[in-house]
Amino acid sequence: MLKAELRKKYMQKRQALSMDEAFLLSEAVFRNFIDYFNPVPGQTVHVYIPIGKFREMDTRPLIDYCLSRNVRVFVPKVEGIGMISVEITKDTVFAVNHWGISEPVSDQDAGLSDFDYIITPLLYCDNKGNRVGYGKGFYDRLFSSLSGKSKKIGINYFNPDEPIEDVWEYDIPLDYLVTPTEVLSFFNGGA
Repeated sequence: MLKAELRKKYMQKRQALSMDEAFLLSEAVFRNFIDYFNPVPGQTVHVYIPIGKFREMDTRPLIDYCLSRNVRVFVPKVEGIGMISVEITKDTVFAVNHWGISEPVSDQDAGLSDFDYIITPLLYCDNKGNRVGYGKGFYDRLFSSLSGKSKKIGINYFNPDEPIEDVWEYDIPLDYLVTPTEVLSFFNGGA
């Protein structure tokens, strides 16, 4: 299917989840993430803050887990057509931007060229790590700015079950996908 079709299909599937279903699926995803990757003190995790109206997977439990274990946490902040990465603590002050996204008030970019893990929002991911996001290209631009050591990890309520037909040359695939039932690796050509 084409990205536009997949975007519509998986947004509808996500919106059809009850709040309880979304919560339970999110919990399973983060248990799978922690069991598989086991972030340790001093490591760096770049993770998005969920957009409630899009029923994105709630990353706040993962953020709390990491902060409580001295894993450094960074969140994106939109600036123009790009993002900066702001390190947060349990005392960080947030404000909602004009898109309805909660972001740190601070504009201090961490300036890192890599993170141990980048938790990436998406609507769909195929079995080769190609993803469908919201179509703005923020994460492809972030990925292209990294030196290549970061593990690019998508999280999703749904497993891949159909290919993305219109992958572009500037699309950067994920390394892993974490779902409620499994962790898929996309090294060596796919899952």
